[in-house]
Amino acid sequence: MNVMIHWQGRSLPFKPGETVGSALFRAGVMQFGRAATGQARALFCGIGQCQGCLIRVDGRVSEACLLPCRDGMLVTPFEGDENV
Repeated sequence: MNVMIHWQGRSLPFKPGETVGSALFRAGVMQFGRAATGQARALFCGIGQCQGCLIRVDGRVSEACLLPCRDGMLVTPFEGDENV
């Protein structure tokens, strides 16, 4: 059974226990949005300290490096710094 997260109109498979950040990176997604400064959001520290990988999942802001994948998640870029 294939389990998928959904990013920008693409369905991406993930492995059990994999984080959203890891699944996106493995699928070739290197940028998760842009901060208010214009800097790209992406994986950086991988431990939730820098908040450089903020994304929206089902409408809520989360850190891609910490959030475990769940089948059917709708993952979208997080732009700016609103409502962090």
